[in-house]
Amino acid sequence: MQVKRILNILLFCCCFFAKGQQRNTPWKWNEFVIGADMSYVNELEDAGGVYKMNGRKEDPFTIIKSIGVNTVRVRLWHTPAWKKQLNSNGKMYSDLFDVEKTIRRAKQAGMAVNLDLHYSDTWADPAHQSTPAAWASLSFEALKDSVYQYTFSVLEYFKARNLVPEMIQIGNETNSGMLWPIGKTEDAAGWQRYAALVNSGMKAVKDFSATTTIKPQIILHVAQLQHVDFWLENLIKNGVVDFDIIGLSHYYPWSNYTTMKSIGSKIDSLQTAYHKKVMIMETAFPFTNANADTHTNILTLNNQLENRYEATENGQAAYIADLFKTVKQNKGSGVMYWEPAWISSPMKDLWGTGSAWENAAWFDFNGNLLKGIRFFKK
Repeated sequence: MQVKRILNILLFCCCFFAKGQQRNTPWKWNEFVIGADMSYVNELEDAGGVYKMNGRKEDPFTIIKSIGVNTVRVRLWHTPAWKKQLNSNGKMYSDLFDVEKTIRRAKQAGMAVNLDLHYSDTWADPAHQSTPAAWASLSFEALKDSVYQYTFSVLEYFKARNLVPEMIQIGNETNSGMLWPIGKTEDAAGWQRYAALVNSGMKAVKDFSATTTIKPQIILHVAQLQHVDFWLENLIKNGVVDFDIIGLSHYYPWSNYTTMKSIGSKIDSLQTAYHKKVMIMETAFPFTNANADTHTNILTLNNQLENRYEATENGQAAYIADLFKTVKQNKGSGVMYWEPAWISSPMKDLWGTGSAWENAAWFDFNGNLLKGIRFFKK
């Protein structure tokens, strides 16, 4: 396939630049995952973003490691050419080379990595799962093969640089399938095709794992706890069984689970029902309802939660601490916070300039690490 040939060429051309390689060691799976999605950091720094701890400029990966984070999550888009149009530097971000930089920074700081494959050129979520332009005209059978070849080749690329991820997601928030329209779960046939695409990706991971010391744990990812059972039951019914972790997004504005007790009960019941590890892959909470720029913020604190949590630095810290404690006490395997470093900067996205998340970051509007976040380090 063309995808495999391109990645093999990239692999050959870049092997001479794989200096300072990291020593990969197997992840200790008895360790609770304290994770942070750092996908935007390279782009933010290129746009002038600065991170500080105790008033001093520091590497953001060093900062999060110092407060107890042990895992970095990073998204990979297939060919995000649209990024070049947004950035004056003409760079693509969240492509293979940008993700390589993020993984290297994470491993140099001593953290594990969760590689989040979107199988898209852009954002993949419950409402959007567009097929990469390079695959748009493929048949179902050819698309399955492309998923396999792409997944395997990406892992081989990182293996050649001693950057094998400890975890890998086969899709992002795939509530209604992935690689639309072929993999969209509009009917029984759609579920069958989506399941076959997932199995192609998982087989690539399993085949790759036979060749390496680090054997990435496979994560399947759905948004919001109220959707997980229907989604899992249909996947399992269609032959998707050989994965390791049920990955969940949990955002309070869109969740039916509004108390820690209900969240904990659901985490526990999922493990009992499906005999898989359970991990929250995305979550967040605001430390303020204010804005640092003109970009509209996504998260504001309304009335979706118990009254004990306020949009303050202490409220954010309390919510995160309670969520981590709840997941751990109910035998969950970890929690990852989404984009805690998405501070305000001149960076542009599809919707504006600045950040839609700076009020939910772990850094204040001046780039200083919030004091309340430091509870991670016990």
